[in-house]
Amino acid sequence: MKGKKQLMSYEHLSGWRYSLGNALEQLSLLSWRLDQILKNFTSVHLSHVELKQMGQQQIGSYPVHFHLCGDVDEKGGYSFRTYLEGLSIHHCFSRCVTVHATNGLLIKDTIGYDTLGHCFFTEDGIEQRNTLFHNLGLVTKPGTLLPTDRNSSMCIGIRDKVYGSYVPVPATDCMAVSTFWISHPNNHLINNAAAGSQDAGIWYLFHRVATGDSHSLAIETKSELTPLGIFYNNRVHSNFKAGLFIDKGVKTTNASVDDPREYLCLDNNARFRPHQDADPEKPRVAALIDRLISFKNNDHGAWVRGGDILIQNSGFADNGIGLTFASDGSFPNDEGASQEVSESLFIGESKNYGFPGGQNKYAGTGGIDNKARTLPRNRTFPIRGFQIYDGPIHLTKCTFKNFVPTPDRFTSAVGFLMKNPWQMTPKNNISLVKFGPNVSLKAFFGKPGPWFEEGDLDGDKNSIFHDLDGSVTDYKDTYVGRMDNYLIQHPKCINITEWSGVVCSGTYAQVYVQTWNGQNLSMTIVRDEYPANPMVLRGINQRAVFQQYQPVVMLQKGYTIHWNGKAPNVTYLYLINFNKNDWIRVGLCYQPNTDFVIVLETFQRRSSALSSKVERYMPVSSMAELEKNRSDKKYYFDNSTGLLFLFLQAKYNRDGHSYCSSQGCERIKIVTKDSAKGISNCMAKAYPKYYQGPTVIKRMPVKTTVPCTKCGTTQMVFTSDPHKNYLLVQIHSSGKKELSRGQQAFISVNDTMFSFKDNGILIVVVDACVGTVSGNKLFSEVDIKRVGGYLKSGIPQRSVVLLSTRGDVAIPNNLSEALMSLGTVKPPYLQSNGSLAFLGFRGNFKPSWIKLFTGPAGHGLVQIEKYIPLQLEEYGCARAIKSRRKDLELLKKATRSH
Repeated sequence: MKGKKQLMSYEHLSGWRYSLGNALEQLSLLSWRLDQILKNFTSVHLSHVELKQMGQQQIGSYPVHFHLCGDVDEKGGYSFRTYLEGLSIHHCFSRCVTVHATNGLLIKDTIGYDTLGHCFFTEDGIEQRNTLFHNLGLVTKPGTLLPTDRNSSMCIGIRDKVYGSYVPVPATDCMAVSTFWISHPNNHLINNAAAGSQDAGIWYLFHRVATGDSHSLAIETKSELTPLGIFYNNRVHSNFKAGLFIDKGVKTTNASVDDPREYLCLDNNARFRPHQDADPEKPRVAALIDRLISFKNNDHGAWVRGGDILIQNSGFADNGIGLTFASDGSFPNDEGASQEVSESLFIGESKNYGFPGGQNKYAGTGGIDNKARTLPRNRTFPIRGFQIYDGPIHLTKCTFKNFVPTPDRFTSAVGFLMKNPWQMTPKNNISLVKFGPNVSLKAFFGKPGPWFEEGDLDGDKNSIFHDLDGSVTDYKDTYVGRMDNYLIQHPKCINITEWSGVVCSGTYAQVYVQTWNGQNLSMTIVRDEYPANPMVLRGINQRAVFQQYQPVVMLQKGYTIHWNGKAPNVTYLYLINFNKNDWIRVGLCYQPNTDFVIVLETFQRRSSALSSKVERYMPVSSMAELEKNRSDKKYYFDNSTGLLFLFLQAKYNRDGHSYCSSQGCERIKIVTKDSAKGISNCMAKAYPKYYQGPTVIKRMPVKTTVPCTKCGTTQMVFTSDPHKNYLLVQIHSSGKKELSRGQQAFISVNDTMFSFKDNGILIVVVDACVGTVSGNKLFSEVDIKRVGGYLKSGIPQRSVVLLSTRGDVAIPNNLSEALMSLGTVKPPYLQSNGSLAFLGFRGNFKPSWIKLFTGPAGHGLVQIEKYIPLQLEEYGCARAIKSRRKDLELLKKATRSH
């Protein structure tokens, strides 16, 4: 297959009818692979071929392998795009489809099942414009080829390419095997499904430079900066690590004494931050994840790092953690980005109870009915719907349902990354959210114990979000933080003990404290109003050459900073998320008689350069003089207490999500030449001298009592066929005993309630082509014998039939036969006295959604809840309006000429 003169062109290799002449014999000999497809072929169109037990655990031996083909669409001179369609690739020994340095390929309607290593695999980090449409990947198992293919034991056992005696760390070097391995964001994923992968369903990672065979081409991938291709209507479930994972890169250097890890091992070196034309000087281009359906993933439904990233119209259910957003990077390297999730549904535990075996390693009880089910992690793992890491994030117009704690574990709609040493921003915000009745913890800040440990790392202590409209707390424009954090409180804050949280009004920002002196110090920061409640921060990385601390602070307040050793010789104080004229006063503890050089600098992140204008701070002799004008460059050293006081006040405006001002990052640099030893902790002398009585600067709002009408997602049905219309039906049947407990009998159609006045049988009929109720009829106990005749002759064709009972009704003999006419496979056995719930169809078609539940008298509520697809041709509906197929529109857009 090496050139245009090759006899075997793969032209329309379709089904088992190959127009290949004598090449058939050659094909039958290729027991390990459908040979490499190389550059300059005439055409390659593979369709409806079964590939079984192909590939080997050696580089280049895969069932289907496009190898260094370049552009294979119109851009490469092909009048007909190269494609694979309808392939069945199963029980293969190395991958499914490998796309290697190949652009513009269409992979459609293809199944990869029970294969080793990344299944749909883009290899070198330069593959672009490839479209994966309506493919299915199932049971993707570990392989040996690359570190990212390997499981834990393979990772430790395969060490022939590491340097020296290095032992790989499975969690950080390997364990990333994925059904869809996408190494460059400029590819298109539409209507795909990935289930049962050892690690991830879909993994986007970012190569800094081209790797593998493409490395010598010295191509700069710009993958971290490149806008995301189309992502629409993809489904990920039953994966162990994550359904969707957007993060990380691979190591692009060979193993050496400086870095003994293997080439192409997983590496935490990449942060997705898409910009126009992949140019960081041009505007950001938000990456759009539209319609992700993620369920039954053991750890994460989705883990998404970077900015700007938007997730919309998505559903998360039965995951350990539904969705975690992590920021682009860390300050000061990250300029500030945002992530947003909107119009999405989060379900803690649904009625999908799961089955033991496979990836499901844990089981227990849970959910609103406390039934046996598969569990993520184990029975004590704290399930969360949406998890905040650092931010800023925006969660809006989302609905949370069925987050029910058990005696063994906490379960919350909103939570925070546990054991978090990192930064946390008060710009995290939530609005227009809705919580179902079975959400007992809307938010949770953790408690010491399993999984949370002591909860005493810097990020844990500073966990916070802004409730913009009160849809979480009922208090509009308030901030929710940890109950033991007194840097953010005032006397009118409201504790929510169950959340371990406190709700406060005010304005907030962060101070990034960076210290250089070779010591790993703990920093204690105290609000002057709450000296009995200091916050001790241990810093982010104890091994770094400098240390960094990042407390969230209430503005217009005073603070003092202390150390558990000698004060640093060089300290930087950066103003983060300060708007123009925002201020706090700080007092830093030093040894008496210390001399200072203090300057205000403006630091440019991208160039790591300082602006030419550096302003020096001058000393004053009293606090009164310092407080005359907060914007003056002055400091006051109180020798009696050892406190150096100055104001941090922003001079410039800040734009959008940027951490710093539009002029750069404003920072104060404090340099001392103090050589005296001793511990720089001035707490005992600072207070009560500088104690301030607690005051409220921004009044607490009045509690909202009116339910929000515009909160929550407008979309409550998430399916892989979004172009179909659905009807929500609920049937509740109650016997005498259940009625005495207040459990009512009713039928609901799209939230329109049909209830019983008397005991008997209620029947509601819905037109399956239009979705409107065409009739409802109650048969009391007196005329209940007429039900069978009505069901046989009184229901029009193309109707959905819903039946419910109230009281311990005597079921008539002819009802069993009547239910057969509405879709039951055989005459059902019906209790003579009891409850009955039935969902059926009158027509020449038996839908899969037909349900019948019965219960003897006194055995509990009998209920059905189901989404019924409407307007199906199988029902016999003549569709007046053809529904819009957005997926096909996007496929056309993805494959049009470039």
